[in-house]
Amino acid sequence: MENEMRAPKAAEADGHDDVAVRIARRTLAARGAGYADEVRRLLDAGLTVMDRCGTESRPRVADIVAEAGLSNDAFYRHFPSKDALVTAILEDGTSRLGRYLERRMARAAGPEARVRAWVGGVLAQADPDVAATTRAVLWNGGGTGGLAAGRHPASATLAALLVEPFAALGCPDPAGRATLAAHAALGRLADLLWAGSAPTPADGEALVAFLLASARPG
Repeated sequence: MENEMRAPKAAEADGHDDVAVRIARRTLAARGAGYADEVRRLLDAGLTVMDRCGTESRPRVADIVAEAGLSNDAFYRHFPSKDALVTAILEDGTSRLGRYLERRMARAAGPEARVRAWVGGVLAQADPDVAATTRAVLWNGGGTGGLAAGRHPASATLAALLVEPFAALGCPDPAGRATLAAHAALGRLADLLWAGSAPTPADGEALVAFLLASARPG
């Protein structure tokens, strides 16, 4: 009888308690969903507060958690520092920009048209309706990660989108030249952002001509 009573505990020790495992997994899944919501709220709040502060002042953690409607504990559960949040906002912005460019390029017919769509989408980040936010995020990220080393956080993501159209144009080194093209385009974007200038059609045409010349063999 004693051995029979101990059998369920032995099963638990062997990992065969299906009910306990299912409940534990359900709890973890619910907690994970809640944490993902917290992170999204903090990212969105951080972007909102940065936009509000512009390049005049840096937001405080207290400002961000107040905007998100969360606590300091929630903030530090996901981010060890404010710089870590800024890095995550830069990564989130890079991901969004990459998806935006992919959609633009998918609607274009032919490699030249895809390069034009890419250029238009990149330079659109200097349009007045979004330039202030872009400028504020880059200003806040100036001491973190790639920006501190002089690298734009989106350069690799944006370069990857040019590899296919460059290859289709006969480029002998599509990955290498796409990287150079992305650096050139982001450099021009930075010039426009910090000058507070909106891109002109001439800006777009000049950049398209440069990229197409870079992509073609010879």
